[in-house]
Amino acid sequence: MDQHAAGPFDVKLAPQPLALEDGGEGAARGRMSLDKNYHGDLEAVSKGEMLTAMTGTQGSAGYVAIEKVSGTLGGRKGTFALQHNATMTRGAPFLNIIVVPDSGTGELVGLTGTMKVEIAEGGKHFYVFDYHLDGTA
Repeated sequence: MDQHAAGPFDVKLAPQPLALEDGGEGAARGRMSLDKNYHGDLEAVSKGEMLTAMTGTQGSAGYVAIEKVSGTLGGRKGTFALQHNATMTRGAPFLNIIVVPDSGTGELVGLTGTMKVEIAEGGKHFYVFDYHLDGTA
């Protein structure tokens, strides 16, 4: 069944050391830990890791991330993983967040979907999650 979930979330990012230093010219890499608290239709916490690339051009960058989400979605309890792929091209954003296939556990087995993030004035974060549960939970 197709479902829709939405609500606010809080995120904490903390810089982490890079596994490999590359120095020199080009994009500067970074690594961050992610800690999130989701509220609303998804009541959950998540832990994750983000890799970034910052360019010398104002407003151009990219990141990839994986986060493991644990909590309740639409009254169903379990865990699942989200995969992020994002770029900013001179200020124009592209963000793709999907449920990692077959990552659902507990009552979230069979979960698929995509998530969008909206940032309101003042920096408040909101998610919009369109998902499907195939009924195998």
